[in-house]
Amino acid sequence: MTATHPTLAHERTSQFFEGVRRRCREIITPEGVSLPVEIADFGERLSAFFIDWVIWIVATIAIYLPIILSFGKGGGVLIAVSLGLFVAFIIRNLYFVYFEIAWRGATPGKRVVGLRVIDRQGGPLLPTAVIARNLTREVEMFLPLGVLMSWGGSPQGGADWEQLSLAVWLLFFAALPFINRDRMRGGDLIAGTIVIALPKRALSSDLVAGTVQFTFTEQQLRAYGAFELQVLEELLRRPGSEEAERVLADVCDKICRKIFWIGPVPRNQVALFLRDFYTAERAFLEREQLYGKGRADKYAQPRPTR
Repeated sequence: MTATHPTLAHERTSQFFEGVRRRCREIITPEGVSLPVEIADFGERLSAFFIDWVIWIVATIAIYLPIILSFGKGGGVLIAVSLGLFVAFIIRNLYFVYFEIAWRGATPGKRVVGLRVIDRQGGPLLPTAVIARNLTREVEMFLPLGVLMSWGGSPQGGADWEQLSLAVWLLFFAALPFINRDRMRGGDLIAGTIVIALPKRALSSDLVAGTVQFTFTEQQLRAYGAFELQVLEELLRRPGSEEAERVLADVCDKICRKIFWIGPVPRNQVALFLRDFYTAERAFLEREQLYGKGRADKYAQPRPTR
């Protein structure tokens, strides 16, 4: 029997469970584990962006109207418009940056559709990457679009080469996700990120259900952070297969060495061990977060207590 490549097997599994063949790639996590991920398609990203667009447009209007009413009475329409544009810029960028940092790479639109932004090299999603990918959107789309909408036609009635250049600029960045294998826009290329589709086979609550057989000390739970917990969650969501069992066994061995677990874990209890570790690690990290001692990943230094 010939061996099946993990990515090809994952594509078939995705097609069986979700009715669509997605473009996949492998991310090598800091633990050295190959994690297949599904690249979000264009329709999903457009749907998520539309949902986010509606939300921040409503928020912008809710703030913009009082400004117009306040300055409009005194005849300061130009001031009101300038303030409105500035407010729109702030809300637009703070919206995406805040949610992608606070919700681990997801905005309300991405969460509804089931997408997430991750680091392209398998590391944690850093705030600098989130800021870079979202500010780049201004240069890609909003600034050129704003200039095009504000300009009129050429005084001579001919072609306006500046407007044509901006139109070509917009078309280039709009086409960019179609000409690279990971469907990255300009901001993703600069920030080193990709947008993936989350598996829809299991919910996070399913991973913490049931009784606990393995227990862990606080020192053992301090070995990892939120990013590693996220990776483990993605692995536990995968449907059962020979390849999935092999990966889980490899991850189990690495965790046991990292936390100095005494004694071997029987092969028929690997999934149970990882689920119990996920349950304990998640509860520990959530408790630490309440005390302001959240840990992004295993490399993050614990915050000193005051």
